[in-house]
Amino acid sequence: MKSLKIIVAAALAASMLVGCGSTSDDKAIYNFSSEADVTSLDSSVSDDGVSFNAIHAFSEGLMDITAKGGTKLVPAAASSYKVSDDGLTYTFTIRKNAKWSNGDDLTADDFVYSWRKLIANAGSYAYIFGKEGACIKNADELAELGTTAGDKIKELGVEAKDKKTLQVTLSQPCPYFLEIMTFPCFYPQNQKFVEKCGSKYATDAKYLLANGPFKVTKWTKSNKITFEKNNKYYDADKIELDGLNMYLVQDPKTAAAAFDNGKVDFATINSALVDKYEGKDSLVKFKQGYMYYLYLNFNNKALANTNIRKALSLAIDRKDLCNKVLKDGSREADGFVSADFTYGPDGKEYRSEGKDYTEYNLKEAQAAFDQGLKELGVSSLKLRLLYGTDETPADTEAEYLQACFKKLKGLDIEMVATVKKDRVERQKSGNFDISCARWGPDFPDPITYLNLVSTGNSNNYGKYNNAKYDQLIAASTTERDAKKRWQMLYQAEDICMSEYAVLPVFQKGAASLQNKKYTGIVYEAALGSAFTFKFIHKAK
Repeated sequence: MKSLKIIVAAALAASMLVGCGSTSDDKAIYNFSSEADVTSLDSSVSDDGVSFNAIHAFSEGLMDITAKGGTKLVPAAASSYKVSDDGLTYTFTIRKNAKWSNGDDLTADDFVYSWRKLIANAGSYAYIFGKEGACIKNADELAELGTTAGDKIKELGVEAKDKKTLQVTLSQPCPYFLEIMTFPCFYPQNQKFVEKCGSKYATDAKYLLANGPFKVTKWTKSNKITFEKNNKYYDADKIELDGLNMYLVQDPKTAAAAFDNGKVDFATINSALVDKYEGKDSLVKFKQGYMYYLYLNFNNKALANTNIRKALSLAIDRKDLCNKVLKDGSREADGFVSADFTYGPDGKEYRSEGKDYTEYNLKEAQAAFDQGLKELGVSSLKLRLLYGTDETPADTEAEYLQACFKKLKGLDIEMVATVKKDRVERQKSGNFDISCARWGPDFPDPITYLNLVSTGNSNNYGKYNNAKYDQLIAASTTERDAKKRWQMLYQAEDICMSEYAVLPVFQKGAASLQNKKYTGIVYEAALGSAFTFKFIHKAK
């Protein structure tokens, strides 16, 4: 999952705080501070977490999470669904009382239109419709055609059988299909409204329609989005908030000051501020699914050496990084699949049943490094460490990793500081040795991580290749026996971790300041968006 971090100027930050407050007389208004900006409110275009949070506030897909978060889900815009015996056909019944904020009925055609639109326009998340995601029939072929698909886009495996019946046909069974339906790129759009707006669609509040719990009433770019309760929402009676304000581009220091002054009710802070609030009831730390890891370029002769990769992994003191440097609830990575994120057919959490693949042992690291140098026929190495200075906490991580790697005698680390956009481009072109990366899960299944190092995967920037691994990943996508499939995934992780295909470093945590007058914000869900606002209510 992609994201963008923009640091706001002090003057802009100050202007953003004018006139905000946690309540307005008799109204319940929740004020949320977001450290980054919204890039788009068009669900067929957006590809970052902040935009997804905003879109999820005013729009909703076929399925959604519960108030408890986690991985449990319930029908949302759909009132019910049926699955064919072969697992290839899903038939959803759209709620009779589901409407758009302008009064139009929400229909099956709204989903057909939105999905076709994303793929035809070559949206960033077109891939997630295919075999790397929902496995929708013909999605991969159509995604390759993109803007040249023309009328062939009608071959996408989604059809409106009638006004309130949506049928989705898959190319192969997808064990996590219902879960992936919570992702914003699968949200509906009102074709008549979108086409009337033309190129202005989703560029301003008046060019947006809502089918979710709130509607956008004002949007000041790079500043603030104002939401009001959507009375046309099918479950409006259960929405207790009258409104929501999302303050954009607030750096942690500004957000903390706004919280202290009663201007916002939720603020994410960074490691530098944690000590100031430690011990206070307002400080809440929680885990996120984001996995921070290192790509190693296998086209680099030195990094193609297993002992060199092993040495780098053993040299990282992950616990020290999390507990003494980040201090935000982050935890050391034990493997490539995040903890407390996905559960197997027996109900057990994935990592609790899996192996631990990481440890800190500088003595063994040096021994492995020395052996690697011997095998390479050299006495020392110089490797480049690529990272984005605009990616927090990856910038802090990179500095810490440099210190760890410097402890290996014979290794010189050159820091390559750039910005995220350039980092990604360098990864794509193979212009790196070691690169700091992260992945936010698109759906709660181990495959969302393990796919990343499959041969041919567009995100396999290190060019790791293992035929047995690819075979297991491919087989897991068609295996209908859930227990057998789970074992395949464990075997696959064992292969790529034993070969140090990538080096997992830590699972991101977050430190936040929260106004105890409100409860119900969901931020530990493994489905859909990082934050869900519709369950927020005043504490009793």
